[in-house]
Amino acid sequence: MPRVRRVVPTEKDQPLGLVCRGCGCQHFRVLYLKRIAGAIVRRRECRHCGRRVSTREAQA
Repeated sequence: MPRVRRVVPTEKDQPLGLVCRGCGCQHFRVLYLKRIAGAIVRRRECRHCGRRVSTREAQA
């Protein structure tokens, strides 16, 4: 499964977000989302290379 790494900005102008390990871009689209006990799971696809990843976000 492809992995997505979180970018930690070193300068104020650098954006924070997901970066595709296939092509290095930050352009994803959400294919679908599921609500699971206390979390949201989103299936995302890179718009440039087509790699798919799942992200899990905690619900408050």
